[in-house]
Amino acid sequence: MMRASHTQRGFIAAILHRLSGIALAIFLPLHFLALATALNGASALDAFLELTRQPLVKLAEWGIVVALAVHMTLGLRVLAIEFFDFREKTLAMLSACIAAVFAVGLVFILNAG
Repeated sequence: MMRASHTQRGFIAAILHRLSGIALAIFLPLHFLALATALNGASALDAFLELTRQPLVKLAEWGIVVALAVHMTLGLRVLAIEFFDFREKTLAMLSACIAAVFAVGLVFILNAG
């Protein structure tokens, strides 16, 4: 059972910020692996890039872009709360974060074709 404090918007935003950070931390070694294939020559990199054309990889790319947008916007929310007097405007800030993440995800998926 969740405590009352766990159902507040700020708690959910904090959990999403942490989960998106974990997703980015998992992605980073995979990104370095992809970059390392370039050291093995152009043919190795081309073979790896051919894998990125798969629909599941495209979906994963969209997911990591959205995770990056979530992490960035919620991180900016934390900075705004710490440095400015925005504690009473949490709903407005979360709405702005959601709108920014939605916009970034939509732009990415529309340009991924």
